[in-house]
Amino acid sequence: MKNLKLITIQCRMELLRMIRNPYYIFWSLAMPILFYFIFTRIVDTGAAEAGQWQAHYLMSMTSFSVMGTAIMSLGIRLVQERVQGWSIYMRVTPLPGSVYFFGKMFVQAIMHLLCIVVIFTAGYLINGVSLSFWQWLFSGLWILIASIPFLALGTLIGAMRRVDTASGVSNGIYLALAVTGGMWFPIEAMPGFMQAIGKWMPSYHFGGGAWAITRGEAPGWDHILILTGYLLVFMILSTYIRKKQQAD
Repeated sequence: MKNLKLITIQCRMELLRMIRNPYYIFWSLAMPILFYFIFTRIVDTGAAEAGQWQAHYLMSMTSFSVMGTAIMSLGIRLVQERVQGWSIYMRVTPLPGSVYFFGKMFVQAIMHLLCIVVIFTAGYLINGVSLSFWQWLFSGLWILIASIPFLALGTLIGAMRRVDTASGVSNGIYLALAVTGGMWFPIEAMPGFMQAIGKWMPSYHFGGGAWAITRGEAPGWDHILILTGYLLVFMILSTYIRKKQQAD
């Protein structure tokens, strides 16, 4: 019962921090919706089927949004807390580390769910994107679950020692993954060598599962296996670096 109360308080505090962060509102909600409006209503992409393109790009921008919150919001916040001494202070309080970690992951899940609902709603309002109930549901679940490797990447960035370094690195990684993964424009429009690189990027397989669902297909095993591989790599690196830092 005591742990449940601690979890509730920690989750509430983390939610308040999220709501008060204008950086999150801009990068995770406003910018993807603006991109979606520009590339489906203003720019003529020459897509043969406008409806399919609008659904495809909606999934791209939703994936782009969720990936950003996982990499940037989590990573930078972890660095800030360590630099300010907050994480050290938390170790000497009665709050268990598991509750602290659960609060972080709970808020990230809420952030991701909010991104999905808001951007899906924007796609429906802007272009009247028409998908079946199951396509909406499964694409949302895919984006929510398949974002876990990027949360692991966020914890890896969170192991950096300076906030400005973490901010610059996370921005660079975020934008590079978005471009090479085909989130801003289809990977088929890239040069051959970029396509070869892009198909090994976690962002491509993250978006690829949602794109498949909008076509009435299931996400391929290649998407699942490659994302799982990246998850393991990011977790191993993050754990190793943190143990090394604690030893120092």
